[in-house]
Amino acid sequence: MPPTFVSYVAICIAFLSLSSVTNATPSAISAFPSDWILKGCYIDSTADRSLQGANTESDDMTNDNCITFCANQGFNLAGTEFGAECYCDFVINVARQSDSDCNTPCNGDDSETCGAANRLTVYQYNGSAPLGPLTNPGPPGWSSVGCYTDDVAARTLSTLVSTDGGASNMSVVHCTDACNAGGFKFAGMEFGQECYCDNKLENGAVPATSGCSSPCLGNVTEACGGSSRINIYELGANTITTAPVGGSGSSSSSTTSSPPTSSSMVSNLPANWKYRGCFVDPTDARIFTHEEPDNQDMTIESCVDACINLGYSVAGMEWGVQCFCDNFVHNGGNQTDDSECNMPCGGDANELCGQGNRLSVYSNATLQIFQPPTAQMTDLPGDWQYVGCISDNSIGNRSLPWQLILTSNNSASTCLKQCSDFGYTAGGMEFGDECYCGDPGDVAAAGATTEPESDCNMPCSGNFTFFCGAGNRLSYYEWQGSILTQFNYPQGDAAGLYEFFIGGLIVPLVSAQTITKKVAFLEKFGDTKNSTGAYELDPSLQSNFDAAWRTLHVATDVFCTAMIQLPDRVGRLLSVGGWSLNSLVGVRLYWPTGSPGVESTRDWQENVNELHLLNPRWYPSALVLANGSILVVGGENGSNGPPVPTMEILPPPEEGYAKFASWLNRTDPNNLYPFVCVLPTGGIFVQYYNEAIILDEETLDIVKQLPNVPGTVNDFLAGRNYPYEGTMVLMPQHAPYTDPLKIMICGGGTQAGTGPAIDNCVTIEPEVDGAEWVLERMPSKRVMTCMTALPDGTYLITNGAFFGAAGFGLGTDPNTNAVLYEPNKPVGQRMSVMANSTLFRLYHSESVLLSDGSVLISGSDPEDTRYPQEYRVEKFLPPYLTNPKTRPTYTIQSIDWAYGDKVDIDVTVHNNPISQVNISILAAEGATHGNNFGQRMLFPEFTCSGMTCTITAPPNANVWPPAWAQLFVLDDGMPSESQYIRIGGDPAGLGDWPKLDDFDTPGLGSAQVGGNTTVNS
Repeated sequence: MPPTFVSYVAICIAFLSLSSVTNATPSAISAFPSDWILKGCYIDSTADRSLQGANTESDDMTNDNCITFCANQGFNLAGTEFGAECYCDFVINVARQSDSDCNTPCNGDDSETCGAANRLTVYQYNGSAPLGPLTNPGPPGWSSVGCYTDDVAARTLSTLVSTDGGASNMSVVHCTDACNAGGFKFAGMEFGQECYCDNKLENGAVPATSGCSSPCLGNVTEACGGSSRINIYELGANTITTAPVGGSGSSSSSTTSSPPTSSSMVSNLPANWKYRGCFVDPTDARIFTHEEPDNQDMTIESCVDACINLGYSVAGMEWGVQCFCDNFVHNGGNQTDDSECNMPCGGDANELCGQGNRLSVYSNATLQIFQPPTAQMTDLPGDWQYVGCISDNSIGNRSLPWQLILTSNNSASTCLKQCSDFGYTAGGMEFGDECYCGDPGDVAAAGATTEPESDCNMPCSGNFTFFCGAGNRLSYYEWQGSILTQFNYPQGDAAGLYEFFIGGLIVPLVSAQTITKKVAFLEKFGDTKNSTGAYELDPSLQSNFDAAWRTLHVATDVFCTAMIQLPDRVGRLLSVGGWSLNSLVGVRLYWPTGSPGVESTRDWQENVNELHLLNPRWYPSALVLANGSILVVGGENGSNGPPVPTMEILPPPEEGYAKFASWLNRTDPNNLYPFVCVLPTGGIFVQYYNEAIILDEETLDIVKQLPNVPGTVNDFLAGRNYPYEGTMVLMPQHAPYTDPLKIMICGGGTQAGTGPAIDNCVTIEPEVDGAEWVLERMPSKRVMTCMTALPDGTYLITNGAFFGAAGFGLGTDPNTNAVLYEPNKPVGQRMSVMANSTLFRLYHSESVLLSDGSVLISGSDPEDTRYPQEYRVEKFLPPYLTNPKTRPTYTIQSIDWAYGDKVDIDVTVHNNPISQVNISILAAEGATHGNNFGQRMLFPEFTCSGMTCTITAPPNANVWPPAWAQLFVLDDGMPSESQYIRIGGDPAGLGDWPKLDDFDTPGLGSAQVGGNTTVNS
């Protein structure tokens, strides 16, 4: 014969106690005792426990031990906390937390987690056999009447009796036997250990909707009332006699109890909601995806209302107290006989709310039933291929590092397309709504293992017909198509070389090689004991420290100024803006003189009473326009002050003019030091925060809105300008300059500057109709990025951090690796991992190209005890300087070129025939905060005959705005020493500006390098 109610539970508990546990992940146990599942991580409080039944504590605590303890006490919930504590109960009514919150190792097995401080790792019994204090329907001849209130001063059943074995052996059978032996018709159990008898219900007995939750001490699977609650049973017929309060029963009344109402009989449901049937709900393949907290007062109506309020169209009740919601029925949803949904609702015993593994289902429309999901193996985006179900570690090293939470649209199609769009070759889905991206190397490094396919059993939030992993399980895919990303790893001399160059006097924040081949530095005024705000370094005197450094002076604080080199005849430097007070409107000019080894004689000139900006600016940008005038863009009114969303022109028009820019106002403070350049077809490109536009050159109105700049795979709001601080460069332009200009931006910050740095570069051809950004991954994440154009047409990426943002103390984990970007290689294969520095270069670090083709690297001012201020100056030697090739040389007569001029140079080569030389022109620039103001590179048209090469200057001021530039000749990749030339003249007459007492002007004559005289004009 089938087992009785009691014996069946006893068999179940005995089986539980023999179950073994396999610890698959450190966050949970993967092989639970029979019919127990992980419910999740829940909040707890010492003042009001979330699980208030039995509890225990042990130095050998594991999740298995806690489950066994609670099961043996008859509870269907078990929770571990703080590594050593175990709590039990039947319901939990607090909020579920992120699984990562439960991260304390179990004392008895540190490969599992047992909750955390005020966090419970909760497991739930979901077997078909009852477990815990359920209402016994009644021993033979007896019927359960229900749970009633009781009061010590007015007992519902008047006679307290002794039972077989005493209070510690209390059970429904023992109490009903005792009352039957005493000639009583009613029996009741209270507080787990008391038995009361009577022939009627006294004192106006009132049914209770909850509270009968104390297990019988002699049979913990049965409910024996509770505090002021009594489980009542009647012998024989279902006629209940109730006596009035305080009465003896002489004036009794009779009512007849009736069985719970059929689900189909419930009439007070919202419009169109109907009972749809009783459905099987396996614990390992739930047919609904959302579960509400258990509710002892649940009714059909309350569950339906809860689901409606959450936006669902289907509701289901199970176990009398559990409410599930969804818009569909999943996993095949097998319907069964209505008689199997026979458990009374916790809040209304006259309604039926499912049963163990049975759902009473209601909806407002015909049910849509999805068949059991599978792993998606076909119709995948691109060339992805399913690999299998693999392990993941939610509290350690993830198998794949980049996480996206897609609460309503996760699927293989959505997730994997996002991964491949951002250059990742491995992707996977977890926990239904989580998407992860990375590379196969990440999976190997994390030690991920192949797991049974059955472990990946959670439907995708965006497509219920497919699985998207499970807890700590990834449905894992790899890219099998053409190369998305391939980094190069040159070795030895081919990796370039960092070398110490010279000790420093200051921590510079702006740097520029002037046309005299000396390097001008600006710093925070008064920042160090040596500080005057400005210095000049002569690299040719490296071996003589005192002679190499020359002290300069500024009148106001140039902290976070913009600096450009002017196209006037002597290549003056212009600095605009500053940090506070008068410096915010400061306009400063420096006239470089001398030559390598020959001391300069001039200093910075500044007088805000004579010459100043219209608007105060901290973190502005500056640009020489095609007409030779200067555009100053954006900034803030002081350090972290209000936005200054305007643009102004220098020299200023007589009436003054500042153009309001709503786009700067709207995106402050994430748009400082915006990236700006002149476009070959006309217009001004501006990139700010994560947006980009083209402005009309004359009106400064927006003429084209470009697509938003991609961020990271999981953060489209990532930014590229200060404070997120990536860097922008223009790709080389090649004669005849018919190809669209490419603009590249690398690195930046995520999560409002609090997350990992961006690990990609993006390129656009802004002049092309329908232009889109092309993304290429970098070998590593990088914020506070510096990037330098090299004479061979490649680019060197240096400095910065793996995490955070620009600013004092905001960037962490310095990135000391150099990366070489080679535009001539295929997209996705252009990055080479080069040599590493031993110095940290964070906030306020710079890199500039020197005339010998090396890169001067300086600065780092993080104001962070973890990372020092950096005075030392380094050089990076690109691979063309670490091989034994001999440099070419050249002589030039004309250094002042008009557009379209043909200019001769005499060349001496050593490695290849002169017919194989190349020539590059790189504009003079000023470097700060990831900006290379004025940067531009072109490879001009030229012909060679004998040892003379004739170079054709660029055709117009949009292809090449007026500027000084370094001219290099390349012989088999080895660059010559550069010489400075001027292209485009001085069309705005900057040589005569400003005509003020405290400023010297060079005039409008022909170009000169290092000259010290003024030409009358």
